[in-house]
Amino acid sequence: MNGGEQMVNLKEIREAKSMSQQQLADAVGISRQAISNIEIGVAKPDVKHAQRIGRVLDFNWAAFYDDENEN
Repeated sequence: MNGGEQMVNLKEIREAKSMSQQQLADAVGISRQAISNIEIGVAKPDVKHAQRIGRVLDFNWAAFYDDENEN
């Protein structure tokens, strides 16, 4: 896995649900900038927020951490 890449394409999932970064941020309880950082791979959400993102966008939140078990 390269620097900014991540297993979850959050932007693609979010856009498929017709949500803006701000709408997702409001639903999850974090800033729009935090959503942006997660989407570009600069940051990963903590477990609580990963669970909320997964619930709002209807995907398995554990996918945020799948790459940590590789190698």
